[in-house]
Amino acid sequence: MTSPLSWLWIVGIAVIIAVPFLVPSMQLLVNFAMAKGLAVLGVTVLLRAGQVSFGHALYFGIAAYAGAFLMTSMPATDFFVILIVGVLGAIVAGLFVGLFVVRYRGIFFGMLNLAFSMIFWSILEKFYHLTGGADGLRFTRPTVFGQALDHVQFNMVLYYSVLVLVVALGWFTHRWFASPVGQLFQTIKTNETRLEYLGISPKRALLSGYLLSAALCGVGGVMMGMAQGVVTPEYVWWVRSAEMVFIAVLGGAGSVQGAFLGALIYEVVRTYASVYAGDIWQMILGGFLLIIILFAPGGLIGILESAFKRDTTKPSAKTGDRK
Repeated sequence: MTSPLSWLWIVGIAVIIAVPFLVPSMQLLVNFAMAKGLAVLGVTVLLRAGQVSFGHALYFGIAAYAGAFLMTSMPATDFFVILIVGVLGAIVAGLFVGLFVVRYRGIFFGMLNLAFSMIFWSILEKFYHLTGGADGLRFTRPTVFGQALDHVQFNMVLYYSVLVLVVALGWFTHRWFASPVGQLFQTIKTNETRLEYLGISPKRALLSGYLLSAALCGVGGVMMGMAQGVVTPEYVWWVRSAEMVFIAVLGGAGSVQGAFLGALIYEVVRTYASVYAGDIWQMILGGFLLIIILFAPGGLIGILESAFKRDTTKPSAKTGDRK
């Protein structure tokens, strides 16, 4: 039987499907939120193992720049080819960095990721003739199945492609957590020594999740680049990585649904707070997160689960009293 909370997610997806027709002005904002949510899902994967990365914007940026470079050299490249190339770039980079960082835990893991991210940011800033420096690279509109679309048509294709990826990759990540490999990965947080006693390498288990997180960040980066039409070094700046961790905690650390819910709430609050409270919007976001941490450690998803749990347990309690 489908739970009330599951019905809520179904209704939420239906609302997002209808956004371009009901509230066209919100289409771009929701598109950004979904793309960012995919990257946050990558950070969420690592949180399941008790590891926090302060440099995962590295893969967000690598994928976006890979797509932009491809479009610069081959302007007629197809939308899906760009997506595949960008994600492959993120996975290769994730393998290179991951083989090194999976040997560390805690703050060392987080700061080493940050160091690699800042190295790549410096390369993007300094090699101006290749990367465009602080101005970045223009991400021209790709073709879709060989057809050149106008701005409106392409935005619709992009919007629903991101939505399909959100549903598909969210489901895949949820199933991965429940798989034997995912269970081993999560054991790193609770009892890493037990894995060693069983003859299983914790480094290998962590690397599997690290590559998944890099791929998810890469998908988000490519989609964000195509939505914005430009890719800049800000994509890999440490603030972007901190933003991903912020959203993951806001939505509910370790929650697949929380990654997307947190991204949507964050984008809405940030956008409207910056419009109506331009000088203090960062303080508003910070205060919002502080309230969540103090009064709802499970994040927004924890609040929803608690609310629905209370609603479902009340009738059973009354039935018991009548007996």
